[in-house]
Amino acid sequence: MSARHMREVDRAEALRLLATVSLGRLVFTQHALPAVRPVNHLVEGEDIVIRIHEGGALASLAAPADVPGVVVAYEADAIDPDTHLGWSVVVTGYARAVVDAEETDRYADLLRPWVGQPMTGTLRIRPDLVTGFRLEAAP
Repeated sequence: MSARHMREVDRAEALRLLATVSLGRLVFTQHALPAVRPVNHLVEGEDIVIRIHEGGALASLAAPADVPGVVVAYEADAIDPDTHLGWSVVVTGYARAVVDAEETDRYADLLRPWVGQPMTGTLRIRPDLVTGFRLEAAP
């Protein structure tokens, strides 16, 4: 196996990479403990948008309008299992419910659930901290 090195990427490149995949992992707090759920997403500007269903663990992240949001992390990657080359991006920010009905309908058309449950809500994650790296073949 050839030598590899890790190269950090800037915020803009990290968000561009994130937009090239549709699956990531949402990291949040559940009962005061860390929890992780795989979810599909889309990137709009710098925001990450996911859909949620009522009664699910992620429904608790739909903060009321008067709350600045719930702190979450979102990770996605594309790393080849054979060469171990690829990238990983982590976004940390605030998740809030999307309350505008037109926006919610538009996201319902753009983000189809991967599970057989009706999605009842939409979350928008506004990134504060965006980090990422590429695993590349050594020069």
